[in-house]
Amino acid sequence: MALDIIKSYAKINLALNITGKNKLLHKVESIIAFVDLYDLIKIKQVNSNNHNISFKGKFSKGIGSNNTVSKLIKLLEKKKLLKNKKFNIEINKKIPQKAGLGGGSMNAGNLLKFFVKKRIIKISQKQIISILKSIGSDVILSLNSTNSILTSKNRIKYFLKCKKFHVLIVKPNFGCSTKDIYSKVRKFSKPKFNKPNIKMFKWDYLTDMNNSLEPISFKKFPQLRKIKSYTQNLAKPSFVRMTGSGSALVAYFRSKEKLKIAKKKFIKRYKNYWCISSKTI
Repeated sequence: MALDIIKSYAKINLALNITGKNKLLHKVESIIAFVDLYDLIKIKQVNSNNHNISFKGKFSKGIGSNNTVSKLIKLLEKKKLLKNKKFNIEINKKIPQKAGLGGGSMNAGNLLKFFVKKRIIKISQKQIISILKSIGSDVILSLNSTNSILTSKNRIKYFLKCKKFHVLIVKPNFGCSTKDIYSKVRKFSKPKFNKPNIKMFKWDYLTDMNNSLEPISFKKFPQLRKIKSYTQNLAKPSFVRMTGSGSALVAYFRSKEKLKIAKKKFIKRYKNYWCISSKTI
């Protein structure tokens, strides 16, 4: 049986606001892009009584049995959608965990998309969205790995013809627990992105935006504030912002040359931190 390989790209939040909370989840609005950094998912149908899900690679350490991919498979089995078909799924983790880059969420979403595309499971778009939401609040972003705006009404609008951003993504040697950071949210913002348009991806607009989770993550991890301050002074980025609930920070540059200079300086200062230069896709 054929082996399929899926690229599961990392997402970055160019801006993020918390606009309220319902019984279970916070209401989030965000301007989102995807970068040329991905986990590799290898999947093959096997003659077995059980699924085999394994993780390898630099960022696979500590992934437990309650991971997003296992959750998805259990849910599909419960709904009897896989019709006794079993799979060997191996995920090579190149996206750091607890970074705000959505690695685990995108893994589950891309796997579901694969099952639908290959007609292994047959479900409606409404059912797809329902399954994604039950895995995690940001898994829905995996529906289309392109520039998008998530409104506070939980609608997504896609923008295909946006300029590409040159980005420096840095992560210290600690991570932020999404659950922990969100549990400390006390203030809500007025919705800003309920009328999404392409102008929201322009430099001037984005520079004036923020990530409303930054003060919470920075309070818990003061080192993040120091890293942001240092990165803001590297080769003049247009802005530096935490992605998701952290702990990764993203510096946005207008040119590849400035990005190269910034990366060189950052690595020299923070030798033990993860750091990559990339571009939005």
